[in-house]
Amino acid sequence: MRTKSAAPPLAAHLRLAIARTARRLRQEAGGGLSPTSAAALATIDRHGPLTPSELAARERIQRPTATRLIANLEAERLVVRMIDPADKRSYLLMMTPEGTELLREIRTRKDAFLADRLRRLPAEDRATLRRAAELLEGLLEDDSVDRPEAKRRGQNAGPDAPRR
Repeated sequence: MRTKSAAPPLAAHLRLAIARTARRLRQEAGGGLSPTSAAALATIDRHGPLTPSELAARERIQRPTATRLIANLEAERLVVRMIDPADKRSYLLMMTPEGTELLREIRTRKDAFLADRLRRLPAEDRATLRRAAELLEGLLEDDSVDRPEAKRRGQNAGPDAPRR
C-alpha cells in the first residue's frame, strides 16, 4: 500500500529526467547569466512587456526578489523600463536588442546540443520524444498566471510565441 507522500514511479522518473535535462542545458547555455536571470529574461521575451509584479508572479518569486533581478538585467542592458500607459504609476519591462540577441545565442547553443543528441536516435525514438514534449507542455501549462493586464495590452502567449 502506497502512502500519500510516496511519489508514483513515473512521477519520480520524470522529475529526475527533467531536472537532469534542465541542468545539462544550463551548462550548455553559457552567456554568463544565472539560471534565474535567464529564466526572467525568457519570460519577459515571451510574455512582455510585463510589470514587475507580473514578472514576479510568472517566475513565482517575491516582488523584492524581482526588483533585484530587474536591476541586474537593467545593469547588463538586457531590459529597459518604460512607463505603463495603462497605469502611469507603474512601469513595464521590455527586452533590449542586446537582451534579445543574448537570449537567441543561449537558445541556439541549447538547441544545438539537443539536436546533436537527437540525431543519434532512431526516427521512432525521436517521434516518441516529440510526442512526450507535447504532453509535457500540456501537463505543465499553468493558466493561473495569465493576467488581465497582459491581455489588455494585447500580448499573445499562444503556440507561436517564443519559447524559453
